[in-house]
Amino acid sequence: MSTGILCLVHLHKRNPPVSMLVVKVESEYFKKAAGKTFFTCEEGLMIREVIEHAIERGEAKTFRARSIGKNAEGLIVAQFFITWSFKVRSQK
Repeated sequence: MSTGILCLVHLHKRNPPVSMLVVKVESEYFKKAAGKTFFTCEEGLMIREVIEHAIERGEAKTFRARSIGKNAEGLIVAQFFITWSFKVRSQK
């Protein structure tokens, strides 16, 4: 969700409209996630650049975003890599 919300922020009310789709999910686990775990993605600017490039070129572009999960002590317990595809929707 931490990667998806960044995608949605950059696509909201976009003209032309751009579709987004998850094309791959990868994960790594380092510790047992006991208690609250918080996931963050710090690649919002890179996501925006990929979306802009997809619009400028009129072709599908992908981006592999990283989401890091940390426990309450700040230790990394897992990381996920979500590959998103962005494509300008056809205008009817």
